[in-house]
Amino acid sequence: MMQTSHLVLCVDDETIGLQVRRLLLERAGYRVLTAPDGYSGLDVFAREPVEAVVLDFAMPGMSGGEVARRMRQVKPHVPILMLSAYTSLPAEVTETVDLAMTKGEGAPALLTNLGSLISARASHCS
Repeated sequence: MMQTSHLVLCVDDETIGLQVRRLLLERAGYRVLTAPDGYSGLDVFAREPVEAVVLDFAMPGMSGGEVARRMRQVKPHVPILMLSAYTSLPAEVTETVDLAMTKGEGAPALLTNLGSLISARASHCS
């Protein structure tokens, strides 16, 4: 029996990275929404029944840290996975998100971490 696919929002200003991540997640069975910046990411997040967020840290206009902070105010229960090219992020950012990982950790780690966040959230609710 196929489980219903979870809806994940990916926010990244880097178009290629966003497309690659979308393909990866869709192949793993997720439904994926994308946003090219923090403002549109917040808009999609508020409108759609998003179950998890994969968020880039370094973006023009509004950093991933600020986006995560605002998302927490709207839907505090939705898990946020911060993805960054930087190996260390400020404490106020890592405290806001459920998990921070570097882009260099690769696709298998992203899928494992995202799956863990979603299942932890599901078991927490049931």
